[in-house]
Amino acid sequence: MKKKVVLAFSGGLDTSFCAMYLSKDKGYDVYTAIANTGGFSQEELISIEEKAYKLGAVGHVTLDVTQDYYDKSIKYMIFGNVLRNGTYPISVSSERIFQAIAIANYAKEIGADAIAHGSTGAGNDQVRFDLTFEVLAPGIEIITPTRDMILTREYEINYLRDHGYVADFTKMEYSINKGLWGTSIGGKETLQSDQTLPEEAYPSQVTVEGTEVLKLGFQEGELHSVNGEVFNDKIKAINKVEEIGSKYGIGRDMHIGDTIIGLKGRVGFEAAGPLLIINAHKMLEKHTLSKWQLYWKDQVGTWYGMFLHEAQYLEPVMRDIEAMLLSSQRNVNGTVSIILRPYSYTLVGVESAYDLVKNELGEYGEIQKGWTSEDAKGFTKILSTPLRVYYANQKKNGKL
Repeated sequence: MKKKVVLAFSGGLDTSFCAMYLSKDKGYDVYTAIANTGGFSQEELISIEEKAYKLGAVGHVTLDVTQDYYDKSIKYMIFGNVLRNGTYPISVSSERIFQAIAIANYAKEIGADAIAHGSTGAGNDQVRFDLTFEVLAPGIEIITPTRDMILTREYEINYLRDHGYVADFTKMEYSINKGLWGTSIGGKETLQSDQTLPEEAYPSQVTVEGTEVLKLGFQEGELHSVNGEVFNDKIKAINKVEEIGSKYGIGRDMHIGDTIIGLKGRVGFEAAGPLLIINAHKMLEKHTLSKWQLYWKDQVGTWYGMFLHEAQYLEPVMRDIEAMLLSSQRNVNGTVSIILRPYSYTLVGVESAYDLVKNELGEYGEIQKGWTSEDAKGFTKILSTPLRVYYANQKKNGKL
């Protein structure tokens, strides 16, 4: 009997080569699997399946992990206001973990002898896939032809053509990865430190003028409504915000950061939905959380995002961080108003029964109701005590 290999398959050049090479040259029964995290249409998934069988696959599955991706990652990235380096909503890097988990589980389910992927040796994804497979599918061999053979595009294209498979593998100017939590764009200008992406490089183009008010409602930290329309399906809610924001060209930026393998990297992205949701959520938290809740959330949110990016989603401390983030959201309820305009937006304000700005003790900069002027004088004098002690000592010792 032939050995079984499960190939993480996208239908692109690298995974197309892997499918045929593992079948023709290595004699495996190749089972292709695509793990969809919200970035593929039904038509695209059908086309990818057809390609798989033409390339020699004996079986193909679509593993839809979009709901899992939201429930176990995106939800917490919103709670933590996670933006890597204050910019990037960790779009593709967070998806890869859930794709790898789905592939590993499928490989165990069918009793595969090996798992394969098409990552090169120069990127982060090789680490994300390999590490997840090592942990969740121990004992199953990991095969990576593109990385191990250090293949060129020309070699792969010629191999496929020589074996009777012809497709349009024209190298696109930009490599685009789309998912529920944003779209990354790499190539050309992203490889140069002094350049940025031109307008035409972005998949979504500006199609509206003027301004529009967007209202996002949150219930215990989760997106609950968009312009008054309640969404029980949070994925549909995210897609709705993306649909509205992308028409204005909102959410475009360039992420510059450190890769897992130690290189500096640049990638363009557009993520209207994630950026609008995260920043609206963050504003609502400023009104509804205490000073120290905000402080500690910033700390653990940063770590959560870093661990996701670094392929450490399975680290047990991530569950502990998630528990803290979930607990912090019990009062994050209300609606945030945002003014949208081409290429930018303004956070206007919030309406919330939990708004701590509204209180019975005073109005900042206006009038106090919870203490007297003598209380304020005494408070300030006591607060100054350690500084008065320090500077008195400095003066006594001739330092002032």
